[in-house]
Amino acid sequence: MISALANPHRLRIVSALSVDGRAYVSQLARELGISRPLMHLHLRKLEDAGLVKSRLEISEEGKALNYYEVVPFQIELTPSVIAEAARTLAASPSKSDS
Repeated sequence: MISALANPHRLRIVSALSVDGRAYVSQLARELGISRPLMHLHLRKLEDAGLVKSRLEISEEGKALNYYEVVPFQIELTPSVIAEAARTLAASPSKSDS
């Protein structure tokens, strides 16, 4: 969960969904100024981490809309949890790479 939230776009998505309750992909993309493909990527990572869930609905016009909402969660932040999350992050470039 912490790794999924380590991205500022994903924090903004969770924040927007927390305020709005639920939203569909295009709506979120417009609101946050993120392309739809990038929004899909971030939502997939949040869903894989169990932080959001989606539900496909058909609008009155017959258009399929995939709505997302936040799943209630709580994270206990301890040194061991941070260490576990840090292992999932990409390695930092070494000084010689700078």
